[in-house]
Amino acid sequence: MPSSDPSPTHQTDPTHQRKTQQDPPDPPLNPAPQTLQNDPKFLKNQESNEFVEEEEEGECGFCLFMKAGGCRETFIDWEKCVDEGEKNKEDIVEKCHNVTKALKQCMEANPQHYGPILEAEKAAEMEVIKELEKEKEGVVESIEVEKVAI
Repeated sequence: MPSSDPSPTHQTDPTHQRKTQQDPPDPPLNPAPQTLQNDPKFLKNQESNEFVEEEEEGECGFCLFMKAGGCRETFIDWEKCVDEGEKNKEDIVEKCHNVTKALKQCMEANPQHYGPILEAEKAAEMEVIKELEKEKEGVVESIEVEKVAI
């Protein structure tokens, strides 16, 4: 005959049921962006501190980053110059020299946002310099070997 006092492990607490029914479900492990700040469709304009919708669909992450900082307009000018140069098969380095210079100056004036890119650019330049020095050393060594052989 079953005991008249059921064990606590088998009892159902009605307050516990109500509580779990009202709790929202657990968030997913990799939640989708929930705020404008994390939504790649929106950019935060550093000057106005407002979120603006992305102008182009499928824009690259680099472009989104560049447009989210204080150099948005300068970057857009640079981007237009490059696109126009590519379209017309022009020398982009020559054609866009002034807007590239303006963009670089703007980025340097806004290191709080563009600092990581400026640092990466500097590191890449240092790598190129190291590679050129290695090549130069190799050429000098081969010339010295040739002189000894002669």
